Amino acid sequence: MKKVLVTGAAGFIGFHLCKYLIKLDYDVHGIDSLNEYYSSQLKLDRLNQIIDTDNFQFKNINICAKDDLDELFKKEQFDIVINLAAQAGVRYSISDPYKYLDSNLIGFVNILEACRNNPIEHLIYASSSSVYGNSTEIPFSTKNRTDEPVSLYAATKKANELLAHSYAQLYNIPMTGLRFFTVYGPYGRPDMAYFSFTKRILNGESIQVFNNGMLERDFTYIDDIVLAIEKLIDLPFNINGEDIKPYRLFNIGSNAPVKLMDFIKILEDLLGRKANMELLPMQKGDVFRTYADVSDLEERINFKPDTSIKEGLKHFVSWYLKYYKVNV
Repeated sequence: MKKVLVTGAAGFIGFHLCKYLIKLDYDVHGIDSLNEYYSSQLKLDRLNQIIDTDNFQFKNINICAKDDLDELFKKEQFDIVINLAAQAGVRYSISDPYKYLDSNLIGFVNILEACRNNPIEHLIYASSSSVYGNSTEIPFSTKNRTDEPVSLYAATKKANELLAHSYAQLYNIPMTGLRFFTVYGPYGRPDMAYFSFTKRILNGESIQVFNNGMLERDFTYIDDIVLAIEKLIDLPFNINGEDIKPYRLFNIGSNAPVKLMDFIKILEDLLGRKANMELLPMQKGDVFRTYADVSDLEERINFKPDTSIKEGLKHFVSWYLKYYKVNV
């Protein structure tokens, strides 16, 4: 099977993707810096599930460390690169912008340069639904304008798309950018609302509900994300036999926005607890709604994320209670 590099392999999406590709017998190599943005123990616990498998190798490498990255690429000669390493979080980008410039810009250019100097078949990289900002063109299509980001995080993700496009054109590197829509599920990120809400509700603490709860999110279950990525690995860069430029973008979302208050109600039902809500105004950098148009994805790979929010949250809550040994 093909040799695949997954950056951010100890992260939420990276871990689940590595686990799935390992089962499919890909030769999987993972790198991660194991930074302290959130619990490094959670990252290690993810890795511990896959570290001893025969077709997985892990190295502690930061994509900002150009020499280490170049050495790895030169030695391994990867077929496929899936870049999921990034500094995540919209609100954190306001308080610590330089971490985003380092990881999301310099780190990404390092990946692009490594792919240029060590030819690969395909680079898949993570973008974000945040590039749409507060667009009023609903649902969000990859054909929409995305030049009005409302957070630095979103701006870095848009910059990634532009950088990737230029490298694809200059060096004929096949590239696929993926705009993820609010990914959730077991082993998720503790800074995400579904995770922190669960923790606080169980602890009897209040949850902060921004814009007085008048928000909508297109939640996408992790298994749907992973399935879509794997289907895209070998997707040809032509349509009906006609060659097209080696660059494309896809939304990966459920195409079914959920109102924040409905989301909270589902969590309350699953936990058997009522949430004490602290209603607050809109936060800087946040958006009112996300809503993915996935028609292109359906057309090209005959796949559309279909895990309902109730089913997905049920899986998450079950994992959370077991992982943190909570009795309800």
